[in-house]
Amino acid sequence: MPVLEWIGKEKVVNHANEVPFHVLERSYSYGVKGKTTEDNGSENKIIHGDNLLALKSLLPEYEGRVKCIYIDPPYNTGNENWVYNDNVNDPRIKKWLGEVVGKEGEDLSRHDKWLCMMYPRLKLLRRLLADDGIIWISIGDDELANLMQIVSEVFGKLGAIFVWKSRTKPTNAGNAKYRPQKVSEYVLMYTKDKDKLFNIGNKDSNYSYPNEDEYGSYRTSTILTSNRGTYKRETMRFAIADYTPPPEKRWKAGEDKIRELLDNHRLLLSGDGDPMEKIYDYDEDKILTPLYTILDTSISGTAETGKTLLNKIIGAGHGFDTVKPVELLEYLIRISTQGNDIILDSFAGTSTTAHAVLNLNKADGGNRKFILVEMMDYADSITAERVKRVIDGYGEGKKKTEGTGGDFSFYEVGEPLFADGALNEDVDEEKIRAYIWYTETHTPYQKPTKGNASFLGCEDDTAYYFHYAKGETTTLDAAFLRSIKTKAERYVIYADVCVLSPEMMEKRNIEFKKIPRDIKKI
Repeated sequence: MPVLEWIGKEKVVNHANEVPFHVLERSYSYGVKGKTTEDNGSENKIIHGDNLLALKSLLPEYEGRVKCIYIDPPYNTGNENWVYNDNVNDPRIKKWLGEVVGKEGEDLSRHDKWLCMMYPRLKLLRRLLADDGIIWISIGDDELANLMQIVSEVFGKLGAIFVWKSRTKPTNAGNAKYRPQKVSEYVLMYTKDKDKLFNIGNKDSNYSYPNEDEYGSYRTSTILTSNRGTYKRETMRFAIADYTPPPEKRWKAGEDKIRELLDNHRLLLSGDGDPMEKIYDYDEDKILTPLYTILDTSISGTAETGKTLLNKIIGAGHGFDTVKPVELLEYLIRISTQGNDIILDSFAGTSTTAHAVLNLNKADGGNRKFILVEMMDYADSITAERVKRVIDGYGEGKKKTEGTGGDFSFYEVGEPLFADGALNEDVDEEKIRAYIWYTETHTPYQKPTKGNASFLGCEDDTAYYFHYAKGETTTLDAAFLRSIKTKAERYVIYADVCVLSPEMMEKRNIEFKKIPRDIKKI
């Protein structure tokens, strides 16, 4: 497949590796009892901050664990009238482009800027996606072709393109009514597992069953077809129960199948017309819903219904002209997740994704978790506020919608882990320990319940220690060795200085790592 090139690409291809690691700082938690400064232990997260930094900060806990990613990035239409500027001209993006791409960025087209913005974010999303996970990406006409190419470069072969109808009301102003009216939007689907199967469910029957016999209610369907031209098969005109199709017709199936239908009371023969197959109402339960890539509005909803719902939840002053419908997100998440999966949305906007997750959990008793990232200032006033009202219930009187229940914690992207080449002493030590553990084991950190204060844990018969004290110099010496009680085949010990002899290190199978020199950058 051809590789897409654009101005600035060489500056951003590996930028995801260069992004400094920042820690997440919890601001508050929210649940059915309301807002609290205490940590409620929720596994749902809403993060305010640059999604590039936020995605990097999620790696220690979530790399390879996210089963479903949905993102709704800027469509890059050139429209600047929205709260969510849709042409990548937000001052923070401009600043980022200037720092990463340099003066070359001043000459970028809006498509170049969009590609520079998207590429490193997609690289980090790929690291977070589970091997059997799925990423869904909403997009419009303006960047569809570019998105297909860069996502294929980052994720691999395109899985499918789903099409949904974003609006149903036509534009009748001026000459617009005589021109093509764009109502289609797209959702690109990629998965690492090309053999991925979806939760497509059972078919909703559109049939009635007007007939009844001792075996139940049934409808009939023709069992004969044409026997003319290319359809002619004389061998398919055999006799069953003294009936042979006329010359211009034949059976739809072979003799064994037709006899099986007869033996199982599924063949209706009468002297008044053609034989028919009997299909009972309980047969339809076995028919699976086709996973069509064109979604009917009864499945997806529209941007119009999405905005109407948002108005109902938080009022009409939110400033969003288009809002993704919750039905669309429920559908995508339902077919691609199980009850305990993690769903990530790093362009959270009005938090339709979290709303869909909470609805699904309430409907099927699942425990799906959501992670939202929103860089704009409305992350608390709109993104989180909608989730609060969905949890509690919204509307009034007879039209009030019952709350889903659930909880979340609200985070800010905090301090960088490193400052001027050293560990940032403003960062909580437990967050540093979690980072060290992740760089060594690529597993989430669990605070040990035993061992000395420097003990991080054991993995694959290796014990890890982080001998660190803010504002002090730590030493790996005989006294520290005496404090180690954990038995392991191998020891990895971080400290500022090591005074042990090489012979002692070899005898005890110890590997010394100097702080901060030997701490890996992710």
